[in-house]
Amino acid sequence: MYEGIIIHYNEIAIKGQNRIFFENKLVENVRFAIKNKYKVSREYGYIFIYFTEINITEVNELISIIECVPGISSFSLVKTSKLDIDEIKKNAALVLNKNTFNTFKVASKRSYKQFEYKSPEINAQVGAYIIDNLKKQVDVKNPDVILYIEINKKNVFLFINKIKGVGGLPVGAGTKVVCSMSGGIDSPVSAYMFMKRGCPVTFVHIYNNTLVKNQIKDKLKKLVKILSKFQLKSKLYMVPFSEIQSQIIANIRSDYRMIIYRRYMFKIITKIAEIEHAKAIITGDNIGQVASQTLENITSIYEATSLPIFSPLIAFDKNEIIIIAKKIGTFETSIIPYPDCCSYMISKHPKTKTNIQEILDIEKEMGSVDNLISNAINKSEIFNFQSNK
Repeated sequence: MYEGIIIHYNEIAIKGQNRIFFENKLVENVRFAIKNKYKVSREYGYIFIYFTEINITEVNELISIIECVPGISSFSLVKTSKLDIDEIKKNAALVLNKNTFNTFKVASKRSYKQFEYKSPEINAQVGAYIIDNLKKQVDVKNPDVILYIEINKKNVFLFINKIKGVGGLPVGAGTKVVCSMSGGIDSPVSAYMFMKRGCPVTFVHIYNNTLVKNQIKDKLKKLVKILSKFQLKSKLYMVPFSEIQSQIIANIRSDYRMIIYRRYMFKIITKIAEIEHAKAIITGDNIGQVASQTLENITSIYEATSLPIFSPLIAFDKNEIIIIAKKIGTFETSIIPYPDCCSYMISKHPKTKTNIQEILDIEKEMGSVDNLISNAINKSEIFNFQSNK
């Protein structure tokens, strides 16, 4: 019965003269996500996916793909109709008759103002037809089902379900960023939130290659693969850190090691950002969650890079982060335990309130590590992911 999917967006609609750019980017992303299996058309105010013969398995697959594409506020399976009130009534009955309900409401929207009937008149006429032919009752306050009717210049769309999308902006409409990917709960959520703002995210994980390398690699690859359903294409750098870590252990007091470690992590990520032409670094930092995330220590750590650093979860409650992680499907993978670099660096009594000058003075003990940073990046493993593979 259904003839396609109508896609709606909110934020894109207020982009003024740049609106077409954002619409085209969203169309491009939708086409890529569905592997160009169906025709996708950009119309004023909506995007439409056409299909003819399609089974329920294919429909459900389409729904699961589209609900992960940033930029989409909602979408619906629709039946189309001619711009004729009698045809609209008949098609409305066909749509509703496929569902079990007792009460209903008609909600029409007429963007094509030349149509002969106004929205209240359409609601009344279609409602009367449903009462007479399906023997159902109107309930405008708490109906079992709402029949939506959208009247445009070319078509009339009828549907009963609005499936919530990711919202935000289409990935690729913004500037590329690099995510410091720890493998925990927070950083994947931060990456997702930047994808929603249209920013393509490249991932960097820095690991101690004396640890269980395959265990770490498999976890990070799985996390990035999950996140790729939102941005469609992803790249992951796995950077070995053991040489720099040895230098830190040999030259830095244990209570300052975590701060120095994180500064060198940002130095590495900054170099990768230059390679990737990314303009910012994002993290899963959260104020007060661990010793390195006091305001004083965050300030000391972030000074290590000239790039802006954004931490979208900085003031979130942990439960709020977990809710999002479960929603996007990263939580179960994030909580799989594995040893990381940090576990080798943590002192029993780490410094919680450092200042930049003391950190710079302490860091001089490391001497020049530019070659070590370059070597670590050169030894990186790089993995590429696509959502439709």
